[in-house]
Amino acid sequence: MKRYSLDRRSLLRHSMTGALGLTALPYLGGRSLADDTSHQRRVLKGNIHHSVARWTFDFLPLEGLCQLSTELGIKAIDLVGPEEWPILKRYGLDASMCHGAELSLEDGWGDTRFHPALIERYRQYIDLVSQAGYTNLICFSGNARGMDPEQGLQNAEAGLKQVLAQAEAKGVVLQMELFNSKIDHPDYLCDNSTWGIELSRRLGSPNFKLLYDIYHMQISEGDVIRTIRDHHRFFGHYHTAGVPGRHEIDATQELNYPAICRAIRDTGFNGYIAQEFIPDRASQEESIESLRAAIALCDV
Repeated sequence: MKRYSLDRRSLLRHSMTGALGLTALPYLGGRSLADDTSHQRRVLKGNIHHSVARWTFDFLPLEGLCQLSTELGIKAIDLVGPEEWPILKRYGLDASMCHGAELSLEDGWGDTRFHPALIERYRQYIDLVSQAGYTNLICFSGNARGMDPEQGLQNAEAGLKQVLAQAEAKGVVLQMELFNSKIDHPDYLCDNSTWGIELSRRLGSPNFKLLYDIYHMQISEGDVIRTIRDHHRFFGHYHTAGVPGRHEIDATQELNYPAICRAIRDTGFNGYIAQEFIPDRASQEESIESLRAAIALCDV
C-alpha cells in the first residue's frame, strides 16, 4: 500500500497554511456509504465515545472519512483545525481534538523561548474552539534540549498559567499529549505519565488534562491499565495504536485493547477514545475494514 502523504509533523505544519484539498471519493463512486446496501450502519453500545484521527486516514478526503465515520457509528474526528470544522458540522460530527495553535511537536510549553508565540496563538485558538462549540485543544511540552525535567515543569507551568484562565472562562480544555521518546519523539519532555501528572497537579485546573496515548505509553512505561485506574482523573482523552509498529490493534500486537477499553469505561470516562493507528493493509478497502474491526474491538 502506498505510504500516506502526511505524518503528525507535516499535519501540524499544514494546519497553519490551509485546508486539505477535497476530491471525489475514489472508493464511493460519488455515493454515500450510508446509501450502500452492502453495509449496515453500526449500532454501538454507547459506553465508549469513538473517534478517529484525521491524519492516519489521510488517503481519504475528509468528506469520505466523515461518511465512513457516520456509517461506523463514530461520533467525532480527531486532530482537525478550523478550516475543516464546517465539513464535520455538515455531518453532525464533533471535533474531538482540535489543533492549530501549536508551533510544532518539538517547540512547546517546556521552553520559555516559545512562550510569547504560544500564548498569542493559544489565546486566539481558545476563542475559536469555544465559538465553534468544541472542547478539546491539543498542546505539547516540546523537547528538552538539555534542560532537566524539573526546569521543564517550571517553564510549562509558568507559560500555561497565562492562558488557562481564558480556557476556563471559555470552557476549553487544553490537552497535553504524552509521547514516547524512545522511538518516535526523541528528547520530548512529557514522555512519561509521572511528568505529565505532576504538571497537572501544579496547574490545578480542570481545564488542563493529559492526552494519554496508549501506544506511546506502552513503549515508554507499560503498566497501562493500572496507570489508567490510578490516575484517570488526569486523563482527558485517549489514543490507540498497536505496539509494535503503530498499526492495527489486532492480534499481531501486544496490547489487549478490549481490556484497556473496559478499564477506561469503568473509570466513568465520558470523553473520546480516538483510533490513531496507521493502517498497514494492501488496499484502501482493507484499511477501512481495519477501522471497522478496531471500533468493534473497543466497543465494550
